[in-house]
Amino acid sequence: MTPDFYSRRQVLKSFANGFGMLGLSGLLGEAGFAAATGADSLTNPLALRPPHFTPRAKNVIFLFMSGGPSHVDLFDPKPRLQQENGKPLPFEKPKLERTKTGNLLGSPWTFQKHGESGIEVSELLPHLSTCVDDLCIIRSMVADNINHNGACLQMNTGEQAFSRPSLGSWLLYGLGSENQNLPGFVVLSPAQPAQGAPLWSSSFLPAAYQGTLVSNLADPIANISNPDFNQQEQRNQLDTLKQLNQLHEAQRAEDSRLSARIESFELAFRMQAEAPEAFSVDTETEATQKLYGLDNPTTEIFGKQCLMARRLVERGVRCVQVYHTQTEKRSSCQLWDQHGGLREELANNCAATDLPIAGLIKDLKSRGLLEETLVLWGGEFGRTPTAESDNGREHHPFGFTMWMAGGGVKGGLAYGATDEFGWHAVENPVHVHDLHATILHQMGLNHKKLTYRYAGRDYRLTDVYGNVVHDLLA
Repeated sequence: MTPDFYSRRQVLKSFANGFGMLGLSGLLGEAGFAAATGADSLTNPLALRPPHFTPRAKNVIFLFMSGGPSHVDLFDPKPRLQQENGKPLPFEKPKLERTKTGNLLGSPWTFQKHGESGIEVSELLPHLSTCVDDLCIIRSMVADNINHNGACLQMNTGEQAFSRPSLGSWLLYGLGSENQNLPGFVVLSPAQPAQGAPLWSSSFLPAAYQGTLVSNLADPIANISNPDFNQQEQRNQLDTLKQLNQLHEAQRAEDSRLSARIESFELAFRMQAEAPEAFSVDTETEATQKLYGLDNPTTEIFGKQCLMARRLVERGVRCVQVYHTQTEKRSSCQLWDQHGGLREELANNCAATDLPIAGLIKDLKSRGLLEETLVLWGGEFGRTPTAESDNGREHHPFGFTMWMAGGGVKGGLAYGATDEFGWHAVENPVHVHDLHATILHQMGLNHKKLTYRYAGRDYRLTDVYGNVVHDLLA
């Protein structure tokens, strides 16, 4: 080994120890610099880039209900399903099935009309019902995969089986970040979904676009402070490290993994000034904390996630994904997966999320942020109108519900429809690719032009599919 190697290794080790180390494993995930490619990462990968056209939204908050929430119990009332409760489904089920579900299962909960729009919402969501005139409810969502792994991948990345960049990574790649002192794509998930990092991976996009996972809400960014060196000493150390890396880089063909590592160190340094304050929900007023349910153990966990999301988009973070994976009573990667215990567990999930989500919408609206923030709610699919045992529902990608709010979409709209039983999307079906195309459109990006060349072809979030659903747009 050369003296230069040992000198460089020593500085790297010292710097890593001094920082703790945030590095790429903390900022860019476990696969952080494993697959970075492309010229964008040579300079500042998070630099602002112009959209294709004038956007309606600047930021996205994706509230992901891991496991698949039941549409027929929450947003898609079916009177005939109630009338035919306990009877066989009067048509043949699709051949794509996981288990043989039984007879029809009417919802145990009632629906009521709310707001000026008169949209019906389940009694399980009393707080969100007060925001119904801000919601664009899509009752005709369609996905392609009936299993969690493939369906979660498709909803988050557009692809069911292979590693592809996530929605947040595409947004960051296309637009950059308004705040250079915070990650541009943050994932808030106390208990990781079973699919883990692939849901927020940058895949073949440069590593800097990977989501930054925050799983410990009490200590969101570990080792953010340096107990051994002051700011100037760290700056000197960082400059020395950068010079050594540039010397190393100059002797070799460009490998953007090194560029991504250098940028990660720089971001880690800049974050020391802003990240602690950005994630500190304790600085909010008592009224705001109560709005999100931080005063109640039932709503505290998800309420803190939602409040952090608002604080992050307020500070220019491009995309925040909020995974509901943990409650006061239960930690699970798929809380909304009610194969059994529907009456108890669905009610518990709604109790934990209803008030925080309503608080988020009201808070964004009161601060003038809802117009520029696109809020998206949903899971990887819905649940069957037929019963699994006598108190559960199976996976259901054939017709289910998601909703959007803010960001230039129509509020007080119930769009599309499933059949009388809630099985098939029969009116204005919206595929996952259509949803992704519409989200990119609201952010000022043409989904057909947002491409990245990899392995000899141009890839995009929507692959070769997808249409913008203009009927959803204000």
